[in-house]
Amino acid sequence: MSLRTFSPRLHQLTQLSKPRTILPPIFQTYQFIRPYVAGGPRVDPASQKLKVWPFIFIFFGGTGAFVFMVKSRANAESPKPRNQQHNPKLSAPSKDTPTFSPNSVSVIYVLGGPGAGKGTQCANLVRDYGFKHLSAGDLLREEQDRPDSEFGSMIKDYIANGKIVPMEVTVQLLENAMTDYIKKRGAEKGARFLIDGFPRKMDQALKFEESVCPSQFTLFFDCPEDVMQERLINRGKTSGRSDDNAESIKKRFRTFVETSMPVVDYFEKEGKVVKVEATKGPDEIYEEVKKRMGERGFEMVR
Repeated sequence: MSLRTFSPRLHQLTQLSKPRTILPPIFQTYQFIRPYVAGGPRVDPASQKLKVWPFIFIFFGGTGAFVFMVKSRANAESPKPRNQQHNPKLSAPSKDTPTFSPNSVSVIYVLGGPGAGKGTQCANLVRDYGFKHLSAGDLLREEQDRPDSEFGSMIKDYIANGKIVPMEVTVQLLENAMTDYIKKRGAEKGARFLIDGFPRKMDQALKFEESVCPSQFTLFFDCPEDVMQERLINRGKTSGRSDDNAESIKKRFRTFVETSMPVVDYFEKEGKVVKVEATKGPDEIYEEVKKRMGERGFEMVR
């Protein structure tokens, strides 16, 4: 009779006294789950170490994803500020072709730094060449002063800080002014427009060209900053304009160099810039302007 048959308990104690082989963790775990297979003693569950880091990773990863999803939905659903909401009167609709044909309507952009003398020369061109003068700045100031304008305060803040008003507002105001003038004139054919102080940025230029009317060329008055600053300070004594002060003037210079000069460079590469030196007196400058206008096929009408 074997020892195992004679006394199972004694046999078990004998087996416990023998050297035991240390099993790898995976087999130890399996032994804990099914001890009757290995035949060994039961393992105390408290001795099993639970790995916590996977659960921490899952918790924080899931929490982060949930927070991101909530914020994304909130941003998508939150209403825009009133000044940024779509307004059918000022937001130019998408079009396949420009409103006006360059074969019927002539548009000349007039650019130059603040104080370069654009307004003075535009008045001469209106008188002698039959242009309709449209000042982007004047249209914006009129809009900001209009009592029922929802964009008035926004435009005022942009102008006071020397910043450029959003493209959609400026382009639509110009198109509205051109449409009103042509209606009063009674005919589109032969209409001439000088658009003073526009385009100030590349997006304005491209948007106007594709949706309103392609320009004939850009009349650019080139003038050093120190000369323009002196002119503006003198003008500020009587103009009553809120932006004719030293602080606003510096901001306007910086804005013109950073945003408007790329527009001049862009059209110059296309051969659509007429550059006039604007450091001389108004009469001398205008003589040069008339010469350059004749070279582009524009004759005086008066």
